[in-house]
Order: sequence, then structure tokens, then C-alpha cells
Amino acid sequence: MTPQMQALVYTGPNQMQLDTRPVPEPGPDEVLVRVHAVGICGSDMHAYHGHDDRRPPPLVLGHEAAGIVVSGPRAGARVAINPLVVDPDCPVAQAGRPHLSPSRAIISMPPRPGAFAEYVTIPERNLLPLPDSLSLRVAALSEPVAVSWHAVRIGLERLGQPRPRVLVQGGGAIGLASALVARHMGAQSIDLAEPHTGRRRLLKAEAGIVGIDPMVHDPGADAYDLIIDAVGAVATRQAASRLVRPGGVIVHVGLLPGIEGYDIRRVTLQEITITGSYCYTPEDFAAALGALAQGHLGALGWVETRPLADGVRAFDDLDTGRVDAAKIVLEMG
Repeated sequence: MTPQMQALVYTGPNQMQLDTRPVPEPGPDEVLVRVHAVGICGSDMHAYHGHDDRRPPPLVLGHEAAGIVVSGPRAGARVAINPLVVDPDCPVAQAGRPHLSPSRAIISMPPRPGAFAEYVTIPERNLLPLPDSLSLRVAALSEPVAVSWHAVRIGLERLGQPRPRVLVQGGGAIGLASALVARHMGAQSIDLAEPHTGRRRLLKAEAGIVGIDPMVHDPGADAYDLIIDAVGAVATRQAASRLVRPGGVIVHVGLLPGIEGYDIRRVTLQEITITGSYCYTPEDFAAALGALAQGHLGALGWVETRPLADGVRAFDDLDTGRVDAAKIVLEMG
């Protein structure tokens, strides 16, 4: 009899279902990992709304995961999963930018099922060992923190200025983690623009990060050296164009569609740099995991944990704004 597992399956727009599926079999150079914790990402929500053609239903979503290796010589090891699978022989990957490789794929996109399940398969090279002091629940945050680490890092590199004034737009997991990373990397000041009152309230526990309501608070033109746009909407692009100083940098990490919003005349006349940011390098992922393990990113009070069996409700709660948490992590029973 084929072994079975519980999985949370995206079955259609705004529809998730807890189901039973066969335990996947590892392919060449892959291992089977028993998932312990997996986070719900903004891209999972995008798919949930039926807005991601790359993730057609029925599909097991989820890519922010940590667990225990079941098969192969590393069986029993506690690991964080780097979900970005890239051909290691690709010239782009060998040049140090695997996240931009045309071969890139990610679990939760066909043909690779995701990690909202008791088991997932992944190439062994995509596993990062965990220190004994780091819980699997926290290790599941490595992937979203790596996205933020990459965005802040490249923004600071392009800015070339120590102790910048930073604005982060959006208080979801990527935005909040970006603020924490910016603090860790020495920002002079950090404002986080978020209209959700509950999410702004969470920031009171984070020294050096000020939550502002962008609907009522206007910092004024030229207020920031570096802006991390973790929303990517027309309104945040418009605001970033006005709020960044001449010669400043805007990092666009939000994945909303559209091309409108930027004041291109001001961008040109004031030599403002706008750069996209996608995923992370392996070095970014390892650095994010290390920062979490060493406690450099705070108490993580913005994370809520629920069982996989509550996954359907978790998606609905996130969709309707009934939770203050910036991140919900699902744990297996």
C-alpha cells in the first residue's frame, strides 16, 4: 500500500482543502523531508486568489519550510529548506546569481509540490543544517527573512551610504523582516508604513522601528535615503517617488502587477535608483538563517503558529484581515 500523508491543497480561487495524498518519492539527488513547520507566504495568498497562472489548482502550495530529513545519508538531520531549485551547472548560477537563472524553479509550482504537507522532496543541496538552539518553527522563517535580507542588502550596496534613513512600505512578513534586517545592518532610523492598526501595534515591541499610518502620516518629500517597497502597488510607487531623497534608492520587492506609479521625470532629474529584488542568493539565505539563530532579529512576536488542520481557516483569516500577525506558520501534528 502506498504511504499517505495529510496535505493542504489549493483547489480553486479562494478555496483550500485538507486532503490525503501519497507521500512523494525523491528523485535523483533528492531527499524526503518530514515537514515540521511551514509559513504562509504572500505569494501563496496571491495563488489562493487565483491570480498566479504559474500555480494552477489543484496544487499543494507552501515553500517556507523546515523539517527533518527522512531519506539518504543525512537522515535525522534538522534542516531549513531553500525552496529555490536551480541547475547547478547553469552559467548564471555559477556566476553567483542562481536566483536569476532561467532554470530556476520553486517548490509549490508544478512540477514540484509544495510544503503544506507532512512530507516534501527537495534536492539535498537545498538543505541547510540547523544549530541545536534553533527551533524548527523559527527556522521556517529563514526563507522570508532571506527575501528581506537580499532586498535590504542590495539597497544598501546601491546607496553606498552608512546609517541611512529607511522607509519600509508594508507591514507583512517581508516588510517587517526588512525593517528588522535594516536595523541589524545599522540604519539610522526606520519607519514602517502600514495601514493595519494591529500590525502597527506589533511594532511597539521592536526598538528603533516606528510604525506609521500612510493614510494620515506624511513624512514629507526627500525624507528617506532608502525605501523598501514590500507592497508594490501604484500608491506605494507614487509615495516612494516623492519620499525618497535626490540620489536615493528604491528597492521594489512587492509582487503586485502593473507598471504605473513611478514619477519617472523626478527619478531622472534627481538620479534616483529603482531596483527590483527577487528571492535571494544562497549566501543571503545562510546569513538570514544565521541572524535568526543568533537572535539578531528580535523576539519574533509577529509570528502566529497554528496546526496544519487549521490551514483552511488560516488562509481565510489572513484574507479578511482578522489576524494581526504578519506571518502564520503551520505546524504538523
